[in-house]
Amino acid sequence: MSRLTFGARIAGGFAVTVSLTLIMAATSVAALTLVVRANHTAVTAATDELLSAQWLNTAMERRVSSARAYLITGRQAQLDQAQQDRNAFLDQAARLRESLSDESARRLLDDVLAAEAEYTALLTPQLEKRRSMRDLAQVSRLLTDPLLAARQAVQDANAALVERVRADVEADRDRAARRATQAITTITVLGLLTVACGIALARWLTLALRRQVGAAVGHIQSSSAQLETVAAQQVDGGRHQSTVMSEITTTISELLITARQIADNAERVSRTAEDTAAAARHGDATIDQTRASIDVIRAQTDAIVQHMLDLGEKSQQIGTVVGLVSELAEQINILAINATIEATGGGEQARRFAVVADEIRKLADRTAGSAKEIRALIEDVRGAVNTTVVATESGVQAVAVGTRNFDDATAAFRTIAELVSTTNDATREIELSTKQQTTAVEQVNVAATDTVRVSRETETGAAQIKQTAAHLAALSGDLLELVGTGRRGASG
Repeated sequence: MSRLTFGARIAGGFAVTVSLTLIMAATSVAALTLVVRANHTAVTAATDELLSAQWLNTAMERRVSSARAYLITGRQAQLDQAQQDRNAFLDQAARLRESLSDESARRLLDDVLAAEAEYTALLTPQLEKRRSMRDLAQVSRLLTDPLLAARQAVQDANAALVERVRADVEADRDRAARRATQAITTITVLGLLTVACGIALARWLTLALRRQVGAAVGHIQSSSAQLETVAAQQVDGGRHQSTVMSEITTTISELLITARQIADNAERVSRTAEDTAAAARHGDATIDQTRASIDVIRAQTDAIVQHMLDLGEKSQQIGTVVGLVSELAEQINILAINATIEATGGGEQARRFAVVADEIRKLADRTAGSAKEIRALIEDVRGAVNTTVVATESGVQAVAVGTRNFDDATAAFRTIAELVSTTNDATREIELSTKQQTTAVEQVNVAATDTVRVSRETETGAAQIKQTAAHLAALSGDLLELVGTGRRGASG
């Protein structure tokens, strides 16, 4: 490390800091990706299980409705529909069993299937009896209390299964939240470590620069003191004039070489400034294209907000229709109750109508219950739409802030381009001035050479001055190498 220039040390420290930052960024991206994937997988699987469990309950209700319809009408189509509904119920139960990973949920599914089997065992004889019945007054006797209890047992088992699957959904959400918290903690720790390493590197480089530059400056000061002593001796003795003029000639020659190097460097800097100006103009065009892309993103975000608002209005319209369905169900229920009351005092012939009215009332009750469930789902959809609108509005605000920041960056970039153009003009002026200075130095060099020929008797004192100046030049070159300029040869 002691042989490296200070520029190389800074580059190494910057490389280490960038490497730590990249490692932290890669780790953060990997952790967040794992958390997002795990969260999406868990929530999707749990939601599918919950929907399947709820659909299982719906399939059972359809089967019960089809069986009741057969008991009332005696139509073979209703009996076939009841068998199809049972097959759909069993198929859904089989698919749900494959997707369930919780052993408790599987046991509850077994309870549902057992309750359904018991209900089927009680229902089958009643369906067989209905085949031979011709008197509708006897249909009400088929709906026995054990059959109704078995149907309620199936519904209760389904409800317990749905609650268990819903509890699993909540547990999966909690686990995903804990993983997200762990990922955030990991990213925070890595960020603190990176900051600590950067501070340590900066402190170490600062201390190293102070020590080495301090030592070099001390040597330069010592050599300068020696040079001042010799210069004082030169003033006291005019015999050293020749040596001084020889030193001046040497210095002028070095100055001439340096001036030519400065002229060449100024020319290269001028070409580089022209290339930089061209790149700045190209960057200005790229910035205009980027601004256009940001405007397109803003327009698309506004369109998303409008679509979400339209979806909320459609959901409200659906809720209105569901309310009408619920009111119709209540009116049908009242009519069925009135018909039952009227049929009660109508004798034997009105009992059949009482059975039909009772079934109509039950269908109206189920319709009202389904309307309530649909209304709850619509409220959930409306809440999700509102949440999405709020999030999208936040995105719109973020895009607006980004646009303002981008405009500021554009203005700064164009200011830099103007400064580059100004620097290019200044560099050309420096190049012209340096060439003129080179011509003047050549003339001074000729005059100094003529003066040296007159002052050759004073070469003895000039030797000590030359040696001291050479030592000072070497120390100055060491200082230049220390800061990484690479110009020791020019200064020596």
